[in-house]
Amino acid sequence: MRPLTLLALLALVALCLAGRADAKPSGAESVKGAAFVSKEEGSKVVRRPRRYLDYWLGVPAPYRDPLEPKKEVCELNPDCDELADHIGFQEAYRHFYGVV
Repeated sequence: MRPLTLLALLALVALCLAGRADAKPSGAESVKGAAFVSKEEGSKVVRRPRRYLDYWLGVPAPYRDPLEPKKEVCELNPDCDELADHIGFQEAYRHFYGVV
């Protein structure tokens, strides 16, 4: 019986501490503005070139292949995919769908 009472008391203390942690501090209104930035500062972050990612991550950012959507279309067609294995993607796509 004693361990059960102790466990219930510890659970009650944990709930009280969790409730106190969720409560807003008295100066919450003044801190609220610090979480947001102005439009100018936000646009500066968005307009940064990708080289910064290369520097921080240590790997170059992959360049987007302009033919990737057409490769996916050709891969979905089994005949085009098979022909691409033999004569190349661009020729197979041209054969089935016209000009690349």
